Amino acid sequence: MHFVKPKIYMRILPAYLPGHKPLVNLTGLAEIVLGTALFFSNTKEIALYFIIAMLIFFLPVHFHMLFDKRASMGLPKWMLVLRIPLQFLLMYWAYSYLQV
Repeated sequence: MHFVKPKIYMRILPAYLPGHKPLVNLTGLAEIVLGTALFFSNTKEIALYFIIAMLIFFLPVHFHMLFDKRASMGLPKWMLVLRIPLQFLLMYWAYSYLQV
C-alpha cells in the first residue's frame, strides 16, 4: 500500500522527518525486501535485525499519530495507544526467531 496510497503514509510522518515521499517509498521497499529475505536461511537473521531496527524507527511515528489529530487517521485513541506496546511485542517476536 506504500506505493498505491502513499499519501496515507506521508500524513502520519512527523514534520521533522525530511522527504516524506522518499521515506514512504523506502520503507515500502524495505518491507518487501525484508519480508522476502525471511524465506531464505542465509538472509533470515540479517532481515530480522533490520526488521527490529525498522520497528524502532517507526516508534516516533506511532507517538506522532497518538498526539496529532490529522496523523491519527481517525483511529480511536485506545487503538493508537495499543499500537505502541504492539511495536515492542513485534520486536520481541522478531528477536525470538534469532539464533542467539
